[in-house]
Amino acid sequence: MTAATADRQDRGDHLLVTLRNPGRRNAVAPGMYAEIQAALIEAAAANRLGAVVLTGADGYFCAGGDLNTLAERAAMSRQDRRARIEELHATIRAIRACPRPVIAAVEGGAAGAGLSIALACDLLVAANDASFSAAYVRVGLVPDGGLTASLARAVPAAFAARMCLTGEPVAAPTLAAMGVVTDLVPPGSAALRAAELAARLAEGPLDSQATIKHLLAEARAQDFDPQLDAEAEAMADALAGAEAAEGLSARRDRRLPAFRRHDITVLTREQRRR
Repeated sequence: MTAATADRQDRGDHLLVTLRNPGRRNAVAPGMYAEIQAALIEAAAANRLGAVVLTGADGYFCAGGDLNTLAERAAMSRQDRRARIEELHATIRAIRACPRPVIAAVEGGAAGAGLSIALACDLLVAANDASFSAAYVRVGLVPDGGLTASLARAVPAAFAARMCLTGEPVAAPTLAAMGVVTDLVPPGSAALRAAELAARLAEGPLDSQATIKHLLAEARAQDFDPQLDAEAEAMADALAGAEAAEGLSARRDRRLPAFRRHDITVLTREQRRR
């Protein structure tokens, strides 16, 4: 049987990470988490990359935990069970901490831990026939991977409760209407749209984008006044930076700012389809 992996491919202006677990709808398996984290570290170190695009192979994003693996974990000690859960949580933290925007490109569906991973991303592109399920309860389990926190911030309380308590799938257009799915696209084109978004981000000021991502993450966890202080500190630093110098100069000269790194290889739309 082909091993489960999280392949990564440098696409010039973004890093494409593809979850692969043939025959299991890309259910997460040992080793995949470490590969995702390694990809995020690689993206953070490359100034030319505008984003990380996270997708699944063969028309499905991720079915969550492999039920066979989960059944085996039940026989482990509590300490070992907890350690395995931390592998997922380390990946969720890495997605949120990555200075590059992380874009989930969802075809088919995202369930369980797959939904947790998708919601941890900064932007979520989904095919209009995709579905999303907090499926844990259907096998007598509870959400992990930050799913309750992500849903509590993204949707009304009663809707989050319904998703988690019933495990029923929710259609992508429903979540798009709530702003959870940021881009709704025809089936088969989620990765393409995500690549186009990544190309747009790569044209922008990467340091400013990283700071914005950090500020948004902080805003979820702290009160308004401390957030004002965090914004003031960030703006004071940004004003003296090279990106602001270029952006303000471009505005004065009535031209487009040249934020983009010169070593980016821009892919055509047809190349992004491959």
